[in-house]
Amino acid sequence: MAQDWDIRPRSILCSECEKAFENNETYYSALIHGAEGYQRGDFCVGCWVGKEAELQPYSAWKGTFAIPPEKPNADPLKKETAESLLRRLIEDENDENAPIIYILTIMLERKKTLVEKDVKIDEDGTMHRVYEHRQTGETFIVLDPQLRLDKLESVQIRVADMLGGAEKKAGDESQTLEVGEQETEAGEQTSEGGSQKAEVGDYDE
Repeated sequence: MAQDWDIRPRSILCSECEKAFENNETYYSALIHGAEGYQRGDFCVGCWVGKEAELQPYSAWKGTFAIPPEKPNADPLKKETAESLLRRLIEDENDENAPIIYILTIMLERKKTLVEKDVKIDEDGTMHRVYEHRQTGETFIVLDPQLRLDKLESVQIRVADMLGGAEKKAGDESQTLEVGEQETEAGEQTSEGGSQKAEVGDYDE
C-alpha cells in the first residue's frame, strides 16, 4: 500500500549524470515507492532512455524545467492560504484530515497552482493522485478519499473555517459537486471509475 500523502522536491540536477537542468529543458520524473516511502528521480532526456523499464516506478511523467522562484521572507502575520494549509496538514500525517487535504488539492488545481500528472489505483482499491507544483516543481502525492455527495458540503465548510472563515464567492455555481471523468495532463484517461473527481467552489484567500 502506498503512503497516503507526501511532498517530494524536484531536483535541479539530473539524478543520473548530475548535469544541472537549464531553464525550459525537458526532463522526466519517476516516483518510486519503497520501504522508506516515496523517492523521486529527475532525469534529462538522454539519461531517461531505458530508465522507466529499469526502475519500474510507481508513477512517471514528462515535464519542462523552470528555474524555481526565490522564496519570499516569511511573514509571521500572514493569514493561512490553501497552499500553506495543505502543506501543514500533509506534514501532520493525520488520517482524519484526508477529506480536507483532498479538497485543498482540488482548489489548488483549479487555481492552476497544481497540475495533475497521474492517478494510481493500488491493489486494495485505494486511489492516489500525483500532482506537480507549477512553480516549484514539487510532487504532491494525495489520497483520494472518494467523497460521497452528502459529505462534500460539510468538508467544504471545515475548509472555509480553517482558512479563517473565508466565504465562497457569491454566484459561483461550481459550489455544488460535479462528478465526471477527468483526464490527466497527458490526455490519457485512467481506468474506469479511477478518474472521478470532486469539483469544488473557490474560496477567497
